[in-house]
Amino acid sequence: LALHMVTWNVATADPPDDISSLLHLNSPKTPDLYVIGLQEVYSAPHRFIIDMAVEDSWSHLFMSSLAPRGYLKVSSIRMQGLLLLFFSKLAHVPFIRDIQDTYSRTGISGYWGNKGGVSIRLSFYGHMLCFLNCHLAAHMQYASQRVDEFEYILDTQTFDPKKTPHILDHKLVFWFGDLNFRIQDHGMHFLHNCITSHKFNLLWSKDQLTMMKKTEALLQEFDEGPLDFQPTYKFDRFSDCYDSSGKMRKPAWTDRILWRNTKNQQEEEEFPLKLKQDSYTSNMEYGVSDHKPVIGIFTLELRKMYEAPLVRVCAEGEWSADFDAMVIYSPLQPFPSSAWDWIGLYKVGFRSVSDYITYTWVKDDEVSFNDELTQVYVSKDEIPALGGECVLCYYCSTLQCIVGISSPFKVSNTLDMFQVGCTEVEY
Repeated sequence: LALHMVTWNVATADPPDDISSLLHLNSPKTPDLYVIGLQEVYSAPHRFIIDMAVEDSWSHLFMSSLAPRGYLKVSSIRMQGLLLLFFSKLAHVPFIRDIQDTYSRTGISGYWGNKGGVSIRLSFYGHMLCFLNCHLAAHMQYASQRVDEFEYILDTQTFDPKKTPHILDHKLVFWFGDLNFRIQDHGMHFLHNCITSHKFNLLWSKDQLTMMKKTEALLQEFDEGPLDFQPTYKFDRFSDCYDSSGKMRKPAWTDRILWRNTKNQQEEEEFPLKLKQDSYTSNMEYGVSDHKPVIGIFTLELRKMYEAPLVRVCAEGEWSADFDAMVIYSPLQPFPSSAWDWIGLYKVGFRSVSDYITYTWVKDDEVSFNDELTQVYVSKDEIPALGGECVLCYYCSTLQCIVGISSPFKVSNTLDMFQVGCTEVEY
């Protein structure tokens, strides 16, 4: 299973027109999961209010780029300028459960969300994963404060159920974002010479995160690939040139992706989870921000704790806006169903769980049931006249996730049928 991760401080900029190279959309290998963490998404009060009512421009771009390729936005969380998005291929969605998100503010003594962390945790085929996107304190002299902020975020973020109440209780944790660690001691001339000659290794010993890992036991639990790419901060916008302003900020690897893989010996033998990093690099072609995005590509090798979805769902018979329709579903294993569960009708290529055309309550609209299957009624008035390729998704309100997806099926276009009928009458 392939995981494609991105971290990017977008410096309040509007998104670029094309993110194909950022997401490797033209690569023959397609990831199973995308995780995108952004920092400094524009969050002035008027824009933030608009973004709360309708999706922000960055989320819209990622969803519009990935949905046609069969990816669904499973979860997202935003805290002011921090944004975290989790996408999955549709085939994996019924096996992504226990989804929760939370956030911690660290700006202005913890009262302001311009700095801090947002996280999404979930169960992926039974394995507990957590993704933490951070934007930590800036400036050279605050390396220790950055570690303190990280520890504060780990201490304050809590989840249910009780078996994984904290971030570090998850089997696999990704810590990424604009962590803001700098390269200290070296002068500007030496820095630029090392970067120009691609001798990045000469700078590693003075990278603050590398230095702090020598003394901080918590940081030693996290792994990171080699920094074999040029520092991603600070650039003149729409340029490959480092800061030429009066401040002349030193280049630094502020933007990072780290991970922590906890090994429980008994669980590891029965349900192993291994992680391998295939690539760790920056993308230099984007210039909208003074940071360059960083990309991490990973291979997840895991033994699935379950192979079947919780519910099998399918469309019965022919569907069109001319006739009432039936949905059939059957639980494949026990799960916490409720009267608030619903089944949504979606166009193939839908972007998120809220993109349904219509939905039906599984209890209110129930027609018949037995121990093996249940029929649920859908009014013809709710079925789109334009038709098209569709799928049905069973949403479990208790688990707050999709637990079953039908095979694609065709809803007939009644407008075309009507036009054909009119033509025949005129003839």
